[in-house]
Amino acid sequence: MITIEQLTDIVREAASLMVTDGFEIEQKSGCENIVTTSDLAVQNFLCNKLHELMPESGFLCEEKDINDAEHEYTWIIDPIDGTANYSRGIDQCAICVGLKKGENMLMGVVYIPRTGELFHAEKEKGAYLNGIKIHVSDRSFDNAILCTALPVYHKEYAEVCSKIIQETFCKCNDIRRFGACAPELCYLAVGRCELYFEHTLSPWDYAAASLIVTEAGGIITSATGDKLCLMAPSGVVAANNKSNYMQLLAIVKSKI
Repeated sequence: MITIEQLTDIVREAASLMVTDGFEIEQKSGCENIVTTSDLAVQNFLCNKLHELMPESGFLCEEKDINDAEHEYTWIIDPIDGTANYSRGIDQCAICVGLKKGENMLMGVVYIPRTGELFHAEKEKGAYLNGIKIHVSDRSFDNAILCTALPVYHKEYAEVCSKIIQETFCKCNDIRRFGACAPELCYLAVGRCELYFEHTLSPWDYAAASLIVTEAGGIITSATGDKLCLMAPSGVVAANNKSNYMQLLAIVKSKI
């Protein structure tokens, strides 16, 4: 079994492939959904390294439609969460690697190379930022910051998401939109924000970060309040405590 130290070392090494210039951009389905040569290089490196250490494990990855998840252990990988940010030189872009066993996350690493922040968690062992243990904030809903986004790949849901954002904004402190799910969830885990909502995300967007949130004392579920699915797209609601979570979930469920 791989150790969290081995995993974080591999992720840091993979970050060297996120070159600052010279990468190529290709559209997958319109200008909103792109892939860079750095995405592919990082993903290939991670898959090769992790397969060497755990040859019995499977992979669920964003690029190249890699879905080999019929294994006891499965790696869920987003080589660059926030590719649009990455391609434009914006800091919020992260390498995300999670290991699941069955329906439960065992390890999660989210590394934001441009800020030098590495978040990691192991099941029942806490969450950490650059080796220092982290915890969600204790702010109430009226003093909370919501991280969110309009559904760039599903613009047909823009109106319903706008209504959720507007109602929440009128009841909380403020909103932020950084453009990458995993960094935002990690910001919740470390106490920089307290609320999170997105309408539709893929497992590689949230799997690794979801463990970091829960190990830091937060709550994260699907947009209907069910346990997050690790194998199919889902809406996501998260908060720093149960009271804030229930209030945000009520707003979301009243609109969707």
